[in-house]
Amino acid sequence: MSEDRAVAMVARIARAMVEHPDEVSARVADDRGEPVVDLLVAESDRGQVIGRGGRGAHALRTLLRAVTGPRSQGGLGLRISD
Repeated sequence: MSEDRAVAMVARIARAMVEHPDEVSARVADDRGEPVVDLLVAESDRGQVIGRGGRGAHALRTLLRAVTGPRSQGGLGLRISD
């Protein structure tokens, strides 16, 4: 799956998780030399995406790993920001 499609997938899933879906955006960024999906959500929705005990964020990372491969092999990571 291409990076663009992976980013679109993460954004689509995040929009379904939050109360303000119009404020969700995602893009590929660089984090210490490695590509990551930079997921931007409203500050009030950040906890919804991260989830209890980080389960939401972990699930998104697992999906990214499934479609782009592990980070050690050039796959995408995830960074959630507000």
